[in-house]
Amino acid sequence: MARTLPFRRPLLPVPPHSDATEFLDAPGTIDAPTLAHNLRDIRRVNRFAGGTSVVLRHLPEFLSGVSRGTTITLLDIATGSGDIPRALVRWGRRRGYHPRVLATDVSEDVLAVARRETADEPAITVQVCDARALPYRDGAFDIAVCSLALHHFPRADAIAVLAEMGRVARRGIILNDLVRTWPGYVGAWLLGNATTTNRLTRHDAPLSILRAFTPDELTEMACEAGLTNIAVTPHRFWRMALVARRPA
Repeated sequence: MARTLPFRRPLLPVPPHSDATEFLDAPGTIDAPTLAHNLRDIRRVNRFAGGTSVVLRHLPEFLSGVSRGTTITLLDIATGSGDIPRALVRWGRRRGYHPRVLATDVSEDVLAVARRETADEPAITVQVCDARALPYRDGAFDIAVCSLALHHFPRADAIAVLAEMGRVARRGIILNDLVRTWPGYVGAWLLGNATTTNRLTRHDAPLSILRAFTPDELTEMACEAGLTNIAVTPHRFWRMALVARRPA
């Protein structure tokens, strides 16, 4: 079963999908200070433009009937600087759970920043891995999470990521990403050029919108990945969430 909940009908045609490469996906071309600044910009966007709240909003759907004091294991795909794992740990502890988060990324340079940012949090472990071929057994985690990353993959690879997330998650997955729209593109361009001097952010923010998928495309991809109980829901600031729950 797949549901795409009502999205506001766009007033403008959907822009064509772009296959241009984001600077963040060009390994070895970014110096460490520039990368750290870019990841700091992404943390700020997650905090103030809904990236973190989208994930936390959908977490309770997976924990109905789970007793307080239970250890909850989560996998974070393409973790960036680890801000989403920190939020997951805080959220879980406030509700009486014992969260354990494995934060992963394919880039060692990115994970170097994540290790620094999460060094004071023993509930977070950082590990390098490719989201398209996760080195974990089936059902190794309760929940798999991915934030602002699926649009970095070509369509076929993105389907592989969704399938891998579904494979390793006992309860299901939460994915939040951008929606490809012209207003979103303009908003991302303005945000990138008005709030930062970082060349990665200025280049990648609007391109991320053009690389993103539409709700219908994301739903179709999730079905192709073999996910079940799929719901794609709209969120503010041109975001959407895909939630897929495993049968009990």
